[in-house]
Amino acid sequence: MPLFLIALAAAPAFAAGVPAFDPRKHKDEITGRPAEILVLGTMHLSQLPHAPNPALLDPLITRLARFKPDVITIEGLSGEQCDTLRRFDVQHGGAWKDYCWDMTDVEKASGLSVSAAMSEVDRTLASWPENPTAAQRRHLAMLFLAAGDRASATVQWLRLTKSERHAGDGLTDSMVEMILRKGKPANENYAIGAALAARLRLERVYPVDDHIADGPDLGPDYAKAIQAAWNSGPEPAVRSAYKRYEANLRTSADLMGYYRFLNAPATQRATIASDMGRAAREPSPQHYGRQYLAWWESRNLRMAANIRSAFGNKPGARVLVIVGATHKGYLDAYLGMMQGVRLVDAEQLLR
Repeated sequence: MPLFLIALAAAPAFAAGVPAFDPRKHKDEITGRPAEILVLGTMHLSQLPHAPNPALLDPLITRLARFKPDVITIEGLSGEQCDTLRRFDVQHGGAWKDYCWDMTDVEKASGLSVSAAMSEVDRTLASWPENPTAAQRRHLAMLFLAAGDRASATVQWLRLTKSERHAGDGLTDSMVEMILRKGKPANENYAIGAALAARLRLERVYPVDDHIADGPDLGPDYAKAIQAAWNSGPEPAVRSAYKRYEANLRTSADLMGYYRFLNAPATQRATIASDMGRAAREPSPQHYGRQYLAWWESRNLRMAANIRSAFGNKPGARVLVIVGATHKGYLDAYLGMMQGVRLVDAEQLLR
């Protein structure tokens, strides 16, 4: 018998523990109204077979505007996390190369490190006037870019009148090109998150994604095991439904139908069962599937913490979380446990 099986067989059995504290049982003990969180599960627009016309998104953005969020979070990495991933690139499997962008040119043009720019953003917003000038908005857009927050720079750009959307006040021509994203695939962080924030007269969005959970490459055997787990048995009906929806996104009604499908509880359960559920049952001696599950849970726990921090100084805020649909079930579960939080039904808003 392999040594690890002998060790497992010899391990003593203990009774299951029960937590002494459950925050869900103490939700009525806060002062004031709870924060309201709406987690919107979305497809990644960049992965659709055909890029959607921006006009198709307008009814969705109008629906989300009815929620009147005070805080909007997006599935993007903060400048702070990208700076960490760059410094610890080996430990995190090259995540910086996959999810971040080189800040060298922006640092040179702005004269600011990511850390210094983040501090300057906070200082600027702390004394932000009710009616800022166009020059102030262009300068703040530059600061957001220097802080590694392109989506919030886009919010400032969209809040400018069209005649004021040009370089100046620290914002260089190359920075303007970054904001315009010409030739880049559609991305919900900008097309939905930044666009909605500008419409609601918010000053920024909050990137809350996490890839600190990413570790070094576990090799081809790990990848093969996870793929085998996903492909075991016939294709799940929920995956077939994804493909049908994505092949027929021609009108705003089609898009809204897809969003209602993605955010339905039954879809969430079926998606998790077809992905993390199959991985959890993966039979390799190395338990590759459980290692994958540990990564996924760690990532979502960190994302939940980032979301909580985004409105930590705004008790009672309305918070819209825009995130890839597979994250929604986990984030609803984790955020719903928190004492000062009440979940809002996304499916109802989308009807």
